[in-house]
Amino acid sequence: MPSTLDPLNGQTFPTWTTGTRPSSPVTGQVGYNTTTGQLEVYNATYFTWNNVGTAGNIYSASYLIIAGGGGGGWAYAGGGGAGGNLTGTTSLTAGTVYTATVGGGGAGAVGPGTTAANGSNSTFTGVTAAVGGGAGAGAMAPAVASSGGSGGGGLGFTPAGSPGGSATSGQGNTGGAGGSVGGGGGGGSGAVGNAGSATSNGNGGNGTASTITGTPAIYSGGGGGGQDYTVPAISLGGPGTPGVSGGNGTNSSATGGAGVANTGGGGGAGGRGSPGGVYGNGGAGGSGVVILSVPTVNYTATVTGSPTVTTSGSNTIIKWTTAGSGTYTA
Repeated sequence: MPSTLDPLNGQTFPTWTTGTRPSSPVTGQVGYNTTTGQLEVYNATYFTWNNVGTAGNIYSASYLIIAGGGGGGWAYAGGGGAGGNLTGTTSLTAGTVYTATVGGGGAGAVGPGTTAANGSNSTFTGVTAAVGGGAGAGAMAPAVASSGGSGGGGLGFTPAGSPGGSATSGQGNTGGAGGSVGGGGGGGSGAVGNAGSATSNGNGGNGTASTITGTPAIYSGGGGGGQDYTVPAISLGGPGTPGVSGGNGTNSSATGGAGVANTGGGGGAGGRGSPGGVYGNGGAGGSGVVILSVPTVNYTATVTGSPTVTTSGSNTIIKWTTAGSGTYTA
C-alpha cells in the first residue's frame, strides 16, 4: 500500500512484516512493521532498519569475552581456575565509542604461605564482565581455593583434601577437590575440575571451542593440580578440540605450566620432588581476550589499543589481546 496523506487525519504509511520488508530499500524509506509494531526507516549507509525516533543507527555484533585465568598453587596444590567465558550478541549504535578491557592472568604461588592470584576481569561496554579465574589452593596456609569465573582447585596433602572454588553462573565451573596427596584441577568453562586423590592429581576442566575468528580455538581451560614425585603422571591442563588452554600441573619440583596466553587458561600447580626435595611453584594464569565480530558493511575501522583486525566471511573480526583497554567506534 502506498503512503497517503489526509490533511485532517494524518499520513498513512505502507505496511510490511520483518520478513517482507522491501528487497531494495533506499535511505529514508519509511513503513509500518506489523511484526514489531513500530514505524521504521531505512539507512543505506549502515544497511539497517531503525525505529523512527530512535537515536542513531543500530546494528548487531557478536562477541567473545574471556577473563584472565587464575594462578596455580604451591606444592601438592590446586590448579588455577579458568577465566570467565562469555559469548553472545550485542547492539552497537553508530558513532558510539565502546571500550574493551583485557584482563591479565593471575600470578602463581612461589613458596610456603604465599597465595596464588585470581585472574583479572575482561569487559566490553554494555556486556556483563567476564570474571577472572579463581586461584588454586596452596600447601601451608592459606590453603583455600578461590572462586572466580571458574573456581580454583583444592589442596592435596591433607587427610581429606580441601574443596575447589566456586564458579560464576554462566561463565565457568567449580574447581576439583584436593585428595590426600594430589591437588584438584581448576574448573574450566566446559567442565568441572577433576578431583585429586591419594594416588593422582586432578586434570583441569575442559575449555570451550569457539569459531568467532573463523578458526576454531579453545578458551578457558582449567589448570592441572600438583602431585608428589611418587606418581609418574603429571596432570594436564584443561584441553579440548582443537587445543589446550590450561597449564599442566607437575609431579616434581618444577614450576607448574602457565595458562595459554589470550585463552584465559588456569595456571598449573606445583608438585614435590624427591623425598625432602624442593616443592614446585605454581604457574601463572593465561591472559584474557576480547573479540568482536562486526558485519563488514558496518565496520568503521576506528579502533584503539592495537587490536588484530581480520575478516571471516561477511564479518570483520576485532581482537584485543594486550592487557589493558582499547576502543571501537561503531
